[in-house]
Amino acid sequence: MFYWLMKRVFVGPLLRLVYRPWVRGAEHVPADGPAILASNHLAVIDSFFLPLVLEREIVFIGKQEYFTGRGLKGRLTAGFMRGVGTIPVDRGGGKASEAALRTGLKRLRDGGLFGIYPEGTRSPDGRLYRGKTGIARLALESGAPVVPVAMVGTDVAQPLGQKIPKVMRIGVVIGEPLDFSRYRGMENDRFILRSVTDEIMYAIMSLSGQEYVDVYAATQKARIATGKPDAVDAARLPDAPGGRPRPDVQVPGPPEEGGATSVG
Repeated sequence: MFYWLMKRVFVGPLLRLVYRPWVRGAEHVPADGPAILASNHLAVIDSFFLPLVLEREIVFIGKQEYFTGRGLKGRLTAGFMRGVGTIPVDRGGGKASEAALRTGLKRLRDGGLFGIYPEGTRSPDGRLYRGKTGIARLALESGAPVVPVAMVGTDVAQPLGQKIPKVMRIGVVIGEPLDFSRYRGMENDRFILRSVTDEIMYAIMSLSGQEYVDVYAATQKARIATGKPDAVDAARLPDAPGGRPRPDVQVPGPPEEGGATSVG
């Protein structure tokens, strides 16, 4: 409760004043009951601004390192991450996906909102990468609807490696909930999991207008680190998740350009 109050009373008003975030489609978030908010992931600050535009409390998972830093900076980082609803998860020992799933299921069974980034890590270049099937397992096991979300402009405000985001308007576009109840009881079928994940990623792409890359973001980061970012022939990859046609969508803009609601 302390950290929720900190977000509402201190962190939220400051971010609203400085960054003037805008949101489109907030009405698609259920007023009550469990729901999974599945978002693209462009920057660390995604986890700050999505909670800011919602009326309901939402929690995310975050790597344990955000909460174990030393000194004043470490304590401030840990407090801020808790303030925006981030739950620490130990990603070591190959247990990250199980820990995330357990955390998400508990939150959803309690009737809350759970935020997740299906790409698994931040995009290295602003494009949308292949989704990991953990989100599909979470959706099928919980029975909760999946609400697609597109963060807009956070990668420009906070490029990889930049600690303090520059001041600019940040946007959030929220789509209609996706119902996967037709696949109930099929959470162990890897083909179903891939199909569900691709449907979610396509919905995110249709909101964000991002270019799609059908490889995992972590794989692309590793290639960039070795100086071989183009190791895969892009011409042979699908243009959209699941081999669907690429949606004709432009990157959304703030109210003056595309119509939306400012958060104040």
